[in-house]
Amino acid sequence: MTAVTVFGARSFTTVYSAALRGEACHVVGPGESRRPLPVAAWTRYADAGDRALLGHCVGPTLDIGCGPGRMTQFLAQTGHAALGIDVVPEAVAQTRDRGVSALVRDVFQPVPGEGRWATALLADGNIGIGGDPRSLLTRVVELIEPGGRVVVDLEPPGSGVQTRRVRLETRSGRSHPFQWTIVGSDAIGLVAAGTGLRVASVHSHGERWFAVLVKEG
Repeated sequence: MTAVTVFGARSFTTVYSAALRGEACHVVGPGESRRPLPVAAWTRYADAGDRALLGHCVGPTLDIGCGPGRMTQFLAQTGHAALGIDVVPEAVAQTRDRGVSALVRDVFQPVPGEGRWATALLADGNIGIGGDPRSLLTRVVELIEPGGRVVVDLEPPGSGVQTRRVRLETRSGRSHPFQWTIVGSDAIGLVAAGTGLRVASVHSHGERWFAVLVKEG
């Protein structure tokens, strides 16, 4: 087990920033279960699975929870007007270091171009932001244009909808607990119902599952 020096719980931003700067990081919970946070995968360049997902983005795209920016970077390099947003300044700084646009912004706060984005991207499990995917999708509907789409990474079929109370942990400490939700590919229709989105398609690439949701009306 990784040695951890704990002087009281730290903010999510502090611990996640340490992970982005190279500290090994684990997700702790439920209980004391521990699993690695795949930060190394997020700090590299977009791979084949990422490109399969991003191939479903059309037009100007908002990358919600952009992390260190590999998705935003690939979108910009392939001709999209793209903006990354993240609540963690270190993530936004690393995205900008890739030469693309990013803002420190909570998706539930005002976002540039509200109602005019052709695509909103929820990659790398970001459907879990806030632990309430229905509320998140309802907010995302406000950000995209009529007929716009949400491209969302999901868990494999059979995963259902699971909300967990978890922490992040690095060698320097643990974060305060926060809620996170995972959504299986066969449960996204249930989650999206009543949000103003319909499931247009569900896809897989290797072990990766994702869906395209389209704004109704």
